[in-house]
Amino acid sequence: MKQPVVIVIVALVLGIGAGWILRDQTAHGTSPAIPAAGQERKPLFYQSAMHPWIKSDKPGRCTICGMQLTPVYDGQGADAPAGGLETDTHGNIIALTGGQVQVIGVHTSTAAVRPLARTLAVAGVVDDNDRRHRVMSAYVDGRVEKLFANHVGIEVTEGQPLANLYSPALLQAEREYRQLSGTLRKNTALRLRQMGLTDAQIAALPDKPADTLHTEILAPMSGTVVSRDVYEGQYVTSGQRLFEIADFSVMWFQFRAYETDLPWIRVGQSVQVTTASAPGKVFSGKVAFIDPNLDEATRSTNVRVEIPNPVVNGRRELLHKLYADGLVQLDAPEVLTIPRAAVIRTGAEAVVYIDKGNGTYARTEVKLGRSGDNLLEVLDGLQPGDTVVTEGNLLLDGQAEMNRTYASAPAPSKSAALTEEQRKATEQFIALAAAMSEALAADDLTAFNKASEPAMDITGSFVKAVRPLELAPDALAKLNNASHFHGFSEIAKAREAFHAFSMAATAAVQPLKNQDGAPPFSVWECPMVDEAVPGAAKKGRWLQPPGKPCRNPFFGKEMLECGQEVKSL
Repeated sequence: MKQPVVIVIVALVLGIGAGWILRDQTAHGTSPAIPAAGQERKPLFYQSAMHPWIKSDKPGRCTICGMQLTPVYDGQGADAPAGGLETDTHGNIIALTGGQVQVIGVHTSTAAVRPLARTLAVAGVVDDNDRRHRVMSAYVDGRVEKLFANHVGIEVTEGQPLANLYSPALLQAEREYRQLSGTLRKNTALRLRQMGLTDAQIAALPDKPADTLHTEILAPMSGTVVSRDVYEGQYVTSGQRLFEIADFSVMWFQFRAYETDLPWIRVGQSVQVTTASAPGKVFSGKVAFIDPNLDEATRSTNVRVEIPNPVVNGRRELLHKLYADGLVQLDAPEVLTIPRAAVIRTGAEAVVYIDKGNGTYARTEVKLGRSGDNLLEVLDGLQPGDTVVTEGNLLLDGQAEMNRTYASAPAPSKSAALTEEQRKATEQFIALAAAMSEALAADDLTAFNKASEPAMDITGSFVKAVRPLELAPDALAKLNNASHFHGFSEIAKAREAFHAFSMAATAAVQPLKNQDGAPPFSVWECPMVDEAVPGAAKKGRWLQPPGKPCRNPFFGKEMLECGQEVKSL
């Protein structure tokens, strides 16, 4: 980076820090810390000038930099929380200036009562109408003389001949019917129905030629022959299977619905069905039945959708036993909802940030119900009209977590002196971090791998020595996890690992600046680390020996002097 650009960046950083200090000391051209004549002003809270998210209800020092907290009075600025939440000490209130809101990119939406829509993607099988499926069996013994339905897939209509059957017993009963009259004929007609003849066939027997030796087997319904179990000339016995007919005019799309889906699904909902056998074609149907029996193993039940299946170009569009996908259009009555992006899930907890106005955001736990495509049902924790953060809430949550950590940490003190063991462990650790940083600044991967070899042991000794001081416990925990280096073959990977180590190292060492006997060190900061380390925040810090010029380990020789020493620690 060219020198003028570095100067501009440094000026901007210094300007922002000075702006925070001046803002807290001066508001609207007056000094709010000075009470009006004859009137004593009481501070709303105390705030760190360099770290404005650090607040307290009483005087003290910043838990990060150790600076004296500045009193903030009523009407002093946008950092003062609104809505009577000034005294929050649990880290659940985040106060930002207008500029910070823009930088973070905070966007909001309103909690409102509206329909909760969801599309459920399912997979299933296209089956035929189970109530329109018939298996035909022989009523009497005989021989099949002629087959009209002589192949599977043939379409038949109700009353259409399927085969001619020669049956001596049936012929004898027909002759008796023609010869008898009155009650005896009625009894014989009943016997003929039991032998498989329809009422129309029985009524036509008087006109049947006497030399006709066969009887027609008629289709009991319209549909498609899906099974043929007999051939011409074959002898059959009573009860033997002959044909199987299915009505494919209306098909059943059947899929499994799980327990979590059942609150949404109801009879009459529209379903869009697609199948690979008809690319680009969408079949529409409606939910006709939900099986009340839940499978104990899969915790699911069967749902049936009825779909019209017309004949196109001589065949049905939907074939039997096809695999198919469906989209169920689910909806629910109007309920209180918020966008899905507004919710942060932290384990069993669901959290949103409510915009309280004037740059103040309150962390609030909510109880959620059903999940829609873009919205979530809210059962408790919000009211209609509440404004929730949908973008930037992850950064707010991270800041809230930092607030809680710093609020619970003891204030640094100059009165505590490091023991010889602590001083020595700290000195070795700072030397380790500086050597690793210097190697990366020189783009020397071999030197970095060598310098990082003792990182685990030196870091462990440092953490063990300073832990009793109870300073920056979270940073020490992260430091232990980030100190595992096993050699790298690419300098980009080395910088990525060093970034995690260095950020934890500077956070762990900073509080020691206030301890008597602490070894000297300096902390440097680069404002554009994210361009060198993917996924990193914009700012990154590293340790250097005091009095040395900037040696940026994240960019190396490419932008060696890109950085600024952090003076207030």
